[in-house]
Amino acid sequence: MKPESGAIIFIRMPRGAIFEWEGHNYAFEEKGSDWYWALGIIAIAAVIACILFSNLILALVVAAGAGALALEAAKRPRVHYFAITDHGVVIDKNLYPYEDMLTFSVLEYADETMPPSLSIKTKHLLAPHLLIPIVGHDPVEIYEFFLPQVPEGRHDQSVFDHLITMLRF
Repeated sequence: MKPESGAIIFIRMPRGAIFEWEGHNYAFEEKGSDWYWALGIIAIAAVIACILFSNLILALVVAAGAGALALEAAKRPRVHYFAITDHGVVIDKNLYPYEDMLTFSVLEYADETMPPSLSIKTKHLLAPHLLIPIVGHDPVEIYEFFLPQVPEGRHDQSVFDHLITMLRF
C-alpha cells in the first residue's frame, strides 16, 4: 500500500537505514541576563503603549508573547534521531518519503562550529522546509545518495532564518 502524497507516516524503526545519526536541530546559545532584561524592557514598553492607545487585548497578547519567547529562549534543544533510508528521510519517528520532496541541497557554513546541513523543501503544509544537521557522516556521500532521488535546488536562508540568527534564538 503506497502512502498518499503529503502524508507523514509514523514508524517505529527504519528498515534499511543507509545513514543514521543523532543530533540537535539547532545550536543552543546561553542567553545572558542582559538579553532577558532587554526583552522585558521592550515588552513592558509595548504593553504600556498598547494600554495608552486603549488596546488591552493587544497588551495581553504582547505580554503573553514575551513570556513565551523568554521560556522558549531558555529551553535547550533536544536530541533528534535522523536516518536516510531507501524510502525517505526519518526524523524521530516520522518518515518523509522522497515522492513528497521538491528539492534538496547540502549546506556547508563558513562558521566551523556549525555542522553541514541537509536542506529539503517538501510538499508538506506543516513541514515545508526540513533543515537536518549532518553529524558523523560525509556530506558528499549524502549528497551523492540524494542526487538520484530528489532534484537539487537552491536553498537560501529565509527572512525567518535571518531573524532567528539576528536574535540568536
